[in-house]
Amino acid sequence: MSDSKLAIKVDHTRCQGHARCLQEAPEVFGYTDDTNQAFVLPGADLAAHRAAIDVAIGACPECAISWDQG
Repeated sequence: MSDSKLAIKVDHTRCQGHARCLQEAPEVFGYTDDTNQAFVLPGADLAAHRAAIDVAIGACPECAISWDQG
């Protein structure tokens, strides 16, 4: 996947709000108290934080985060 097409998907039907993604990649993920779920921060530099995102994907116990293949 080229850097210009990087995108992350958070499956909100699976996300249980463990917030491990925020611990691993706080530059990329945010958390909303309204839904108790994670989201991708608007404007996050995904290319610069690819390694941290991969760790966050692996750390999610619900497997709710993935690279969006389009």
